[in-house]
Amino acid sequence: MASFVGQAILLTGASAGIGREMALQLARERTRLALAARNAAALSEVAVLCRERGADAIAIPGDVGVEADCRRLVERALEAFGRLDVLLLNAGQDMWARLDQITDSSLFERLMRVNYLGCAWLAHAALPALVKAKGRIVVVSSLAGLTGVPTRTGYCASKHALHGFFDALRVELAGTGVSVTIVCPDFVVSEIHRRAVGPDGQPLGESPMQEGKIMSAAACAARILAAARARRRLVLLSWRGKLGRWVRMFAPGLIDRIAARAVARGH
Repeated sequence: MASFVGQAILLTGASAGIGREMALQLARERTRLALAARNAAALSEVAVLCRERGADAIAIPGDVGVEADCRRLVERALEAFGRLDVLLLNAGQDMWARLDQITDSSLFERLMRVNYLGCAWLAHAALPALVKAKGRIVVVSSLAGLTGVPTRTGYCASKHALHGFFDALRVELAGTGVSVTIVCPDFVVSEIHRRAVGPDGQPLGESPMQEGKIMSAAACAARILAAARARRRLVLLSWRGKLGRWVRMFAPGLIDRIAARAVARGH
């Protein structure tokens, strides 16, 4: 499979969870990593670990929910490395609340800014460099981008928007050499669940998942990078995701029940 050796990669959400694991795995290939996240201290620690593993890594603290920060992330990466080969869009915000329980409706805007608009702003800013490099855009989405999931209305909406944007961009980029890969994990052991907002818009602080029964962040990271290497179009990382994509065409009610049961069981 294709190697990332020497390639310049901008990775968002790099301070924890799946993003941290991707950074550490990419570092072993002596990549040039521009690592972005809001937690500056945790991000710096990841950058140090990446350099110890052979990468040229820089930490760029920033919030992808702010357009100016997105432009600055791309500018800093280009200043540091002179090129950009891979845009790896991993930063995300989750929620866990029924619509009738929500008391702070501003969470919907935050979800759209982080999960959708941040990716759109970054892609727009990075596009000239990616076209020049015939590079890759890799989007870490979710099965919630393909179907409705209870307690996650705003999250699903933001991920559905993400799919629409990058499916359209893929068509626009035909013939440029730039690939667009969308990866849809199922439940994964990740900080995103602990930071998910509840009905009051505040982080839950603990994961509602049965973490011993879901995919590890390291395994998920490896599969995302494998999809990126192969420039695949759409990759679903669980059997129920693959099955559900086809079953919902003739038995949508069954998929609704599967989604509800998965949330209720926490895996």
